[in-house]
Amino acid sequence: GGTLFLDEVAELPLAMQVKLLRAIQEKRVRRIGAAAEEPADVRIISATHQNLGQLVEQGRFRQDLFYRINVIELRMPSLSECREDVPLLSGHILERLAGAAGLPVPRLSEGALKALGEYPFPGNVRELENVLERALALLSGSEIGAEDLRLAPPAPECVERSRGTSGLSLQDYLDRAERQAIADALEQTGFNRTAAARLLGVTFRSLRYRMERLGMNE
Repeated sequence: GGTLFLDEVAELPLAMQVKLLRAIQEKRVRRIGAAAEEPADVRIISATHQNLGQLVEQGRFRQDLFYRINVIELRMPSLSECREDVPLLSGHILERLAGAAGLPVPRLSEGALKALGEYPFPGNVRELENVLERALALLSGSEIGAEDLRLAPPAPECVERSRGTSGLSLQDYLDRAERQAIADALEQTGFNRTAAARLLGVTFRSLRYRMERLGMNE
């Protein structure tokens, strides 16, 4: 018995998806180096930031595995959908980071809280944690200001889009937003793709796929 948590299940290669499906169906696994299988009756909880339904349509995720793990679905809203929670969440993350580093917990200025509340956070909670960890590491005082967060300013085209999206399909709009988020992350990390993926809260493989799809590999 027990619970098995599979984080970012959408990143599993198709070959591993087959093995996972078999383990779920037969409730048996074989340890590495073992000659025989043994029973494994566990509860499975999986998580992903991607749309598994779309991945199934694209042939990147097995439909039979999707229906096996998608028994009860809980959707967690992104930070951009619950901005009122950003101050409380930021304080909690700062307490944890400061405690782990043996540092006093700094305060967030009103300007910093305003900046955090307005930033889109394409990388979601992981990006928020990355921003706060960097600010804490470089902080010389007891208060984190907006300038200490080093958030990327909104691109002019993003500001223009917020005034209206006439002539753009939803997919075009999403592609532009995703392209801009990736470009900002690459610029912030000195075009280090591994660091950019970490900043965005995705795997390197996922970032590479997205860049190829958006024509950003030239």
